[in-house]
Amino acid sequence: MNASYRIDGMTCQGCARSVTKAIQAVVPMAEVAVDVDAGVVTVTGPADVGQVKGAVEDAGFDFIGPA
Repeated sequence: MNASYRIDGMTCQGCARSVTKAIQAVVPMAEVAVDVDAGVVTVTGPADVGQVKGAVEDAGFDFIGPA
């Protein structure tokens, strides 16, 4: 599965690492690609929207929804 989501609050590569680590902590098999400038994270693997949303929000960012 490949899905992209809009995330608000990311401003740097440190933010991208935080989001990546948070998602991979919940879904270790997921591949995560973050585009900080666009505010989009793309998750490839067995992650559902609820898992991604929870991980992103736990990391301190705002989950907007599908991109």
